[in-house]
Amino acid sequence: MSASHSPGPQPFEAEAPHLRRVLKPRHLTMIAIGGAIGTGLFVASGATIAQAGPGGALLTYLVLGLMVYFIMTSLGELAAFMPVPGSFATYAARYVDEGLGFALGWNFWFSWAVVVAVDLVAAQLVMAYWLPDVPGILWSCLFLLLMLGLNAFSARGFGESEYWFALIKVIAVVCFLITGVAMLSGIVHDVPSPGLSNWSVGEAPFVGNFATLVGVAMVVAYSFQGTELVGVAAGESENPRRNVPLAIKRVFWRILLFYVLSIAVIGLLLPYTDPQLLRSDVSDIAVSPFTLVFEKAGLLSAATVMNAVILTSVLSAGNSGMYAATRMLFNMAREGMAPRRFARLSRSGVPVHALAGTTALASLCLFSAIYSPQAVYIWLLNLAGMTEFIIWLSIAVSHYRFRKGYLLHGHDPAALPYRAGLFPCGPLLAFVLCLVITLGQNYEAFLQDRIDWGGALSTYLGIVLFLATWAGYRLMRRSRWIRYQDMRFDYQDEPRPGDDAARP
Repeated sequence: MSASHSPGPQPFEAEAPHLRRVLKPRHLTMIAIGGAIGTGLFVASGATIAQAGPGGALLTYLVLGLMVYFIMTSLGELAAFMPVPGSFATYAARYVDEGLGFALGWNFWFSWAVVVAVDLVAAQLVMAYWLPDVPGILWSCLFLLLMLGLNAFSARGFGESEYWFALIKVIAVVCFLITGVAMLSGIVHDVPSPGLSNWSVGEAPFVGNFATLVGVAMVVAYSFQGTELVGVAAGESENPRRNVPLAIKRVFWRILLFYVLSIAVIGLLLPYTDPQLLRSDVSDIAVSPFTLVFEKAGLLSAATVMNAVILTSVLSAGNSGMYAATRMLFNMAREGMAPRRFARLSRSGVPVHALAGTTALASLCLFSAIYSPQAVYIWLLNLAGMTEFIIWLSIAVSHYRFRKGYLLHGHDPAALPYRAGLFPCGPLLAFVLCLVITLGQNYEAFLQDRIDWGGALSTYLGIVLFLATWAGYRLMRRSRWIRYQDMRFDYQDEPRPGDDAARP
């Protein structure tokens, strides 16, 4: 942004601290996989089949997978060119509007810190399966201290813990797919193969109408949340210009494969009319579609095993949320958009003050000692739910404007470390699909005889807060849309302390 349009805070380069590049390619891969494979697949996937039928659910996952693919490739191009911990907030501030970057950064930090609180409450509900008489708040405190310790040690400590958390989930999905294929092949003893019969039950394979698919798309989109965390981790990745695109290429297809195959197996083995598929709360592990399939195969301890996997998923999501929120707050402080104390690093290269601030907000989970854990879980989940879609929209817009400005300044796209394909169709299609899903979150509230303003407010409150933050910054700092001719493409990645691999 030109000086005449940017009276807002500027980064303090002379004393700007740098995170250490210690995350290896395997860490990046598992961070993205761990962020995307969780309760959305293990628990809520059954509800998508129950509502849209096996064909409708499979089609929705394929379409939304295409949307996420374009978002991830857009992020890959940006993150490979400019691997910073602020990721999409930095890209939005540099290529769209400084106020947009400010609003994205603070909303992302708030959302993911709240997600940590959500997962800590969810952990209470999961642990109640085994130890119902132990006060849930004790589990939240224990797991909060665990996440704090894993993140306070070093970025490598977070990367290693997330690697093993994610590996457990991957193994569970692979075992499920092998079991499901064996059942469909008729080689499991005393379990006759249903063949394609469940695709012709009732209205199957497609149930409902277009509105039904939109409703299911919201659930499916939530399942893919977390894939963008690889962009935040780029700031601490070894050789990010090579490893970030590599991780994105590998991760997307693996995630899509896991989701599509899992939904296909569930839809073939269980009829969409099974009432147990409609139960999609984290406390309903015993009727998770994964549990139902394992039990159908004769694995009577499936509920206990899946409960352990769900607990791993919850802790993994909370661990990732703690890391992502801390790095975003650190970068905001480094860019002069948050108090500078949050940019201070420990000797091991961890932004300890930003970590403390994130932990303080995550302590919202302790409200479960006053209210019921289920009520706190739903309240916090709704509070954080909309931010993900706003982030995806911003990635599509930032990439579109980045590439247009890059070309206008006479640069050759072939010189980019990673180039997203199908530009400009990719980011434009991703933007449109994401916008439809975002605005369709609770469209039923406006179709009744009397508008349900309470339901609409609870659904769209995240958008209102985001727009208010953006508008407030624009008014206070007088930021404006950045003109293509004022964009800068002179980013040079400095070598980080103690890591020669940082050099491009």
